[in-house]
Amino acid sequence: MTADDTFGRLDDDDYPAYTMGRAAELLGTTPAFLRALGEARLITPLRSEGGHRRYSRYQLRVAARARELVDHGTPIEAACRIVILEDQLEEAQRLNAEYRRAAESANPTAAA
Repeated sequence: MTADDTFGRLDDDDYPAYTMGRAAELLGTTPAFLRALGEARLITPLRSEGGHRRYSRYQLRVAARARELVDHGTPIEAACRIVILEDQLEEAQRLNAEYRRAAESANPTAAA
């Protein structure tokens, strides 16, 4: 099972947001790992009214990808950087596809 299967799509950032303990349980890790991801500036937890850390599905997906890399021996700082770059690449590819579709629909003869 991949992180996408467990925690939803990239843009699925709605509630419920999970507490640190529940998020760590879902990831099969410890709260210390989530704190380390926060220190590496990969994810910043949301705060509830009581000040408790809460994590969205998107943040869990990102954390799960970092966890996969760390489990395969990648240092946590490097894993965080890799996940950030992968996320940026996905966004760039999505934007490129949108621009191409818009250009093709605006000028159908250019696509031929």
